[in-house]
Amino acid sequence: MPTSHADVATEHASRYLQQLCKHWAHKFPVEFDPTHGTIDLSMGRTVMDADAAALHVTVSTDEAGSIERLESVVADHIKRFAFREELTFDWKPTSA
Repeated sequence: MPTSHADVATEHASRYLQQLCKHWAHKFPVEFDPTHGTIDLSMGRTVMDADAAALHVTVSTDEAGSIERLESVVADHIKRFAFREELTFDWKPTSA
């Protein structure tokens, strides 16, 4: 299962985690609290953990060609919520 991870530096990690989970809760299975969230999208799974310094995002998919698309969709949504700051998503492949 292709998986990648990004550590995104921000003091607002919990806010963005909760915003993304609430945003997709009407369409997909979502579970979250202020420091951990999971979203089961049709194209794959997103797991997020928030701490005081960063939002840690892991995405995984069953389809090898879909990992870049999933990375892009998740990053683009979070960047929209974070319009007051410049976030950097440096995706790195991980072994699941």
